[in-house]
Amino acid sequence: MQDRRESVRDKVMYGGVAEIGEYGATRECIVRNISDHGATIEFSNDVQLPKEQLSLRIARKGRSFLARVIWWRDNFVGVAFRAESPAEPVSDLEERLRRSEIKKRQLQRRIDELLNER
Repeated sequence: MQDRRESVRDKVMYGGVAEIGEYGATRECIVRNISDHGATIEFSNDVQLPKEQLSLRIARKGRSFLARVIWWRDNFVGVAFRAESPAEPVSDLEERLRRSEIKKRQLQRRIDELLNER
């Protein structure tokens, strides 16, 4: 079988969220491979997808993609990314939480130092 992709895909295992309905319905998925032009995603079970467009968010990459379904077998779906990006940004909650934990540890050390000076 000839591979007709424009670019080579990297094998990955990223958690993702696909927005699959016009009312913002989402489904968690696993991104199995990805390139600049598309990806293969896996859902936990068969899913009904819109043929025209879906939004795929990959928090680990800090990116969102508008994509169109190219192929679909059972719970595996191949998508091609569209040039434009969705307006909504990916949440930076994990990064803010990480920084908050670092700051908390710094403050706790400073409190301990001040208590030991007495």
